[in-house]
Amino acid sequence: MQRPVPLTRDLVLVGGGHAHALVLRRWGMSPLPGARLTLINPAPTAPYTGMLPGYVAGHYGRDAVEIDLVRLARFAGARLILGIASGIDRDARLVHVGGWAPLRYDTVSLDVGVSSDLPGIPGFQSHAACAKPMGPFAERWSRYCADVQRGKADPHVAVIGAGVAGVELALAIHHRLSAFGGPRVTLIEAGQALAGLAGNTRAILFERLRRADIRLIEGEGAAEVTADGVVTTAGRCVRAAFTVGAAGAKPFPWLADLGLAHEGGFLTVDATLRSVTDGRVYASGDCAHLGFAPRPKAGVFAVRAAPTLYTNLRAELAGGPRRAFQPQRNYLKLISLGCQEALADRSGMSVAGAWVWRWKDRIDRAFMDKLGKVPPMRRPPLPTPRAKGVSAAAGAQPPCAACGGKVGPGGLAAALAQLPPTTREDVLSRPGDDAAILRTGGATQVITTDHLRTFTEDPVVLARIATLHALGDIWAMGATPQAATATVILPHMVPDMA
Repeated sequence: MQRPVPLTRDLVLVGGGHAHALVLRRWGMSPLPGARLTLINPAPTAPYTGMLPGYVAGHYGRDAVEIDLVRLARFAGARLILGIASGIDRDARLVHVGGWAPLRYDTVSLDVGVSSDLPGIPGFQSHAACAKPMGPFAERWSRYCADVQRGKADPHVAVIGAGVAGVELALAIHHRLSAFGGPRVTLIEAGQALAGLAGNTRAILFERLRRADIRLIEGEGAAEVTADGVVTTAGRCVRAAFTVGAAGAKPFPWLADLGLAHEGGFLTVDATLRSVTDGRVYASGDCAHLGFAPRPKAGVFAVRAAPTLYTNLRAELAGGPRRAFQPQRNYLKLISLGCQEALADRSGMSVAGAWVWRWKDRIDRAFMDKLGKVPPMRRPPLPTPRAKGVSAAAGAQPPCAACGGKVGPGGLAAALAQLPPTTREDVLSRPGDDAAILRTGGATQVITTDHLRTFTEDPVVLARIATLHALGDIWAMGATPQAATATVILPHMVPDMA
């Protein structure tokens, strides 16, 4: 008989960014026996930022731009912890998550993205929305559009930051609000708009802003954000019912407190995507600084880094050679123009049109399909020889091992009907009761027992569900819970992982 492989190593993925999503997919196709995989993310989905302008413009629904991390985690056999990482104790090898017990790791990988928060601007956190992280922004944008449609808000928007991201958002916002009539969108840039882009690309984007009658203010930063708009550093008042921050990518503050080498808060990694300070810590995506080959923040690098990250994480846990990541110097930029048109830029050459949008749309949808439609995996072959009926029983395994694993009410009633009636005066239970009723001395007590098999890899969620499931029997009897005993069965693992 083949013994189950004991768990000996913990791999923790912090953040559900593009690189980690692709690692989960690859892990599900070729898992590492003996390794326990855990993903920590604030939500059960992660947004695909490449489709954010299309979502804002109304070309995509919310579901179309969200990566289903629950499905990917199940496919990979990973625990999914819904929480926000707040720090790492590298000496104890623990990841701290708000509201949870610390999670141990042997190897940890960070792909937490960036923020476009501007806490230095008075009033920003109270009256503005950050374009990144996308999840909270998408909720606020949806509510604002609904208010505009109902006539409860003016279609006046200010976008702080006139880089590529800010211009994309401004064009998308104008297109979406045009459906409600008379939008007024203003771009505010402290420096020069679209700095760093090729001249032809800049010219096309400036022309699109002119066509949409989007107001551009350059050389004036945002000095204050109020409920009515933005006050610039020159004292100009920009009226806005909705203000968006898109002025560059900023790392989450706790990353700089890890004691790891960083570049302005972005963790510095070597060519294997390991921290140059601590070989147990990996980083990828926008939160990483490629110290060996610095590159701008772009999702293409996270996607291209995923195969290298997957290979090196496995090598860290199992031994073996690591690969070096080689980011390309020139990459294709596909910039949405609000309407169903886009601009393609590479090596200073640019072209725009509806066909570029269709090209971008196919690329984006193909990426999402790759993560949403995980390949069906073959079950391992049954041992030979085997007892009669094993094949049929294995194929009829119920999808749920909790309530769905219990016998049906008819079978249960038939089994209980064969039991002799109780003759004890201290047992007061009746047929159909949810719990046993016992009399001890002059007191009456309700007792029940409940058993659940794991159907989620999140231990805290499972513990809460199991507790409420058991308490339900007590409450159904009209009793008050007094005490509980929990029995937890763990898989085979080394003591440090228990």
